[in-house]
Amino acid sequence: MLTSKDLRGIIPALPTLVNGDDSLARGDMAKLVDHVYAGGCTGVLPIGGTGEYGALPHATRVDAVAVCAERSQAGKTVMAGVLDAGYYDAIKAGKDYAAAGADCLLVLTPYYTNPTPMGLRDYFMRYADASPVPVLIYEIPYRTRVAIPPEVTHELSRHPNIVGMKACNTDMYHFLQVAAGVGDDFTILSGEDSLFPVHMAAGAQGGIIVTASMLPAFWVRMHDMLAAGDLAGALALHRQALPMMNAAFGETNPGPMKSVLDLFGIDAQKVLMPLDACQPERSARLRAEVEKLLAA
Repeated sequence: MLTSKDLRGIIPALPTLVNGDDSLARGDMAKLVDHVYAGGCTGVLPIGGTGEYGALPHATRVDAVAVCAERSQAGKTVMAGVLDAGYYDAIKAGKDYAAAGADCLLVLTPYYTNPTPMGLRDYFMRYADASPVPVLIYEIPYRTRVAIPPEVTHELSRHPNIVGMKACNTDMYHFLQVAAGVGDDFTILSGEDSLFPVHMAAGAQGGIIVTASMLPAFWVRMHDMLAAGDLAGALALHRQALPMMNAAFGETNPGPMKSVLDLFGIDAQKVLMPLDACQPERSARLRAEVEKLLAA
């Protein structure tokens, strides 16, 4: 059974690659998993927000998890996103992903209903009680408008089946308060490419990084510098990536990133409704920045 100690390093948030009829492009998904593992990543996260969760049929999500599990390697983690808004759909989805090979589940805060702090606590406690595999909390208030008070996260971190969180709250004081109240048996993973070195310096043990799907070795190098205490070097490396990130996130993810995956021998570039294909000029700018970082 996976523990918090297994959650280290760089885990790319993978786009879901689909064919023209929106079915899963299994061959290209397998190539993508192989690509990020070749770059030194410690796991993969299929079917999160980058994976266009809400645009996919449930069966396609399960298939994406299964491909990642089939291509996984010893010591690597397959973490499946669970982005349903209600408990019953979310727990059924999580059980199906676990059956398909997921080692753990990244469970989004319930949204739209605007829950109270105690409602959030009870939701995650109940979910963790019922989940067949360990659970990570997914907090991303700029998407959901739901933030978890630090003291609630501290309480949740003591549940034996809640092993960590993906932190996408860009309020650094909030992050510092969360990190101050969790133990060594709870792993905080940065969920923000733009804040990764700062999060690591403040207590994160790794990152769930979107653009690591394109540049796994780059982000692994940055992680290793931070783990070794070289914050200045990691910040200098991170600055080199700012133009790439500006291009990658200038339109809703994963459109820009999908548009340049042919650089890595991956052909499936279609995005799913309601997203549109990346604008050509932005795609060209991203391609140039990715090529620059690859050359460096």
